Amino acid sequence: MRALALVLVHAAAASSNWAGYAVTGQTFTDVKGTWVQPAVTCPASGSTYAAFWVGLGGASGGNGGLEQTGTEADCRNGVASYSAWYELLPDGSIQVPVVVAPGDTISAEVAADTTAGTATMTLTDLTNGQTFTTQQTPSILDDSSAEWIAEAPSQCLGGSRCIQLALSNFGTVQFSGSSTTANGHVGTITDASWSATPIELGGGAGSAVPAALSPDGTAFAVAFTQPAPVQPLAPRRHWRRHRGGLGLRVS
Repeated sequence: MRALALVLVHAAAASSNWAGYAVTGQTFTDVKGTWVQPAVTCPASGSTYAAFWVGLGGASGGNGGLEQTGTEADCRNGVASYSAWYELLPDGSIQVPVVVAPGDTISAEVAADTTAGTATMTLTDLTNGQTFTTQQTPSILDDSSAEWIAEAPSQCLGGSRCIQLALSNFGTVQFSGSSTTANGHVGTITDASWSATPIELGGGAGSAVPAALSPDGTAFAVAFTQPAPVQPLAPRRHWRRHRGGLGLRVS
């Protein structure tokens, strides 16, 4: 019987756009996770946004890349909308042809091949059976971290001009089945082979906080905790959604 290792989960880090968990300390080649698409509560007017995803890269110490796929829950002038996407920073997000509804169980995986320089993103709605996969060659491939995140996205023009968008009131999103691979070893968020950090979202976009991990290190919830100022509807012409990387600030 293998002895149990002492697993240290770092103190929470503060972020203006991410809430969830990130692991660092290895070269990561795969990340998987499942979540239940939450229903958003929309204000009477204005727009709010929330994204839920798994990804590789984007944490402090990386090279500026981020490979990710997930879903979104937005409110536009009081009307909720749901969608699926993938994104390879520094490029913008690409919507994928998977229909997403509140209550659907979503499974996502990102795999990186550093030798070939490719990233493969797969997203499946386990409730309706729809799935999408794509292999891309990002301009920057970051494999220095793995993440399971609820995010307040940004809206960007020309790559450098970005505004933080108000976070949708998504209530609670439940992640499960969380695992990642580094150097051929597959483990959960709390695996002793890497370091895990909980991330709390706060600031002008709104607030969201991750709960403690399940005993096996595969599941956790993120709760929306504070309303954000509702923003006017952002003009869509020439703009693209951007889910930025993270600068960790340990609090």
